[in-house]
Amino acid sequence: MNILSFADTRFPIERANGVQTMATCRAVAARGHHVTLLVRPDSATPPRDPFRFYGVASTPTLTIDAIPTAGGATGRRVGMLWAALRRALAGGIDVVYTRDLGLAALLARVPPSRRPRLVYESHGIAPVVSASMPALLGPPHRTPSPRKIARLDRREALVWRRADAYVTITQTLADDLAARYGARDRVWVVPDGAAPSPPAAARPAGARVRAAYAGHLYPWKGVDVFLHALAAAPEIDGLVIGGHPGEADLSRVTALARSLELMGRGEHDRLTISGLLPPPAVAAALGSAEILVLPNTATAISERYTSPLKLFEYLARGGAIVASDLPAIREVLTHDVTAWLVPPGDAAALAAACSTLAADPARRRRLGEAALALSAQYTWDRRADRLERAFEAAVSA
Repeated sequence: MNILSFADTRFPIERANGVQTMATCRAVAARGHHVTLLVRPDSATPPRDPFRFYGVASTPTLTIDAIPTAGGATGRRVGMLWAALRRALAGGIDVVYTRDLGLAALLARVPPSRRPRLVYESHGIAPVVSASMPALLGPPHRTPSPRKIARLDRREALVWRRADAYVTITQTLADDLAARYGARDRVWVVPDGAAPSPPAAARPAGARVRAAYAGHLYPWKGVDVFLHALAAAPEIDGLVIGGHPGEADLSRVTALARSLELMGRGEHDRLTISGLLPPPAVAAALGSAEILVLPNTATAISERYTSPLKLFEYLARGGAIVASDLPAIREVLTHDVTAWLVPPGDAAALAAACSTLAADPARRRRLGEAALALSAQYTWDRRADRLERAFEAAVSA
């Protein structure tokens, strides 16, 4: 099967969406399909090799094609969409697979007899996500106009009706789409995944228990809650893996850590913020912690749409997971079986859970072993297997 995948982002990119895109396309290609991934050129000089950057082996069945564009943001966006549309309609493509609503809506308007099959992967309902982002991210994100929200809603409805197969990352998202736009056939729920991790190195005898968080530092991701929990659990050290030096979130989190006296005390600091790490180094960093924290706050995205890469990286790492008790998270984790679930946004409950696990190595080991066993269901190959069924159904529709 010849598959055209489209991601309107510079590539490689130091964010979870880049990891997900690369790992998914690589896993699909490894199953014998020919995948062409259309992206924007890398912004680094000289350009980085995506396979090396993401730590995956190249394969002749995966081609990464960087499309040069010119002009401002609007011009570059139009150029990318036009290039993808021309490539899709030029012939020789069986399936267009994308999470880009704009491209999916353009293809959905083309008669099925004149285009490849369209498989759209949804990571959220666009009008809901767009309306939520200003409150979640703060300035300079502005509240979208009613006209923009209506336009996004029309696009979502169109793609929901006309995509030949539809993929969502959580069951709650699939349910919300059906409730909003009506029932449809050929819907697959395909969570994200992670690569298997090598065994963690043994920590020194007598070392203090460490709790780690990996990912973006946006407030809605809960890293602030994690820091307040650390302040309330003085027997535990903390590690934050992430933090872009050019973004205000790193300054905000660093300032909060200093105000809570987690940092700024020299050799007595209880918190380390790693900054950005290359994707292959994240697993090793997680291996230095006994407790892995997923503290998402209660938002529409966290509750119903999120399938965070860190969750599956945590599972593959085999650490004891403490996570927010949210519907999308409960699709994967079970309380006191594969993780310890706590009320979202509750720093005191998060601190109590981490303290309980810090004092109970047997429980940590039990949860970690169960998490590691569960991770076999969420590898990139398993994700590709689930996607393959959607591709096959689309082609035969």
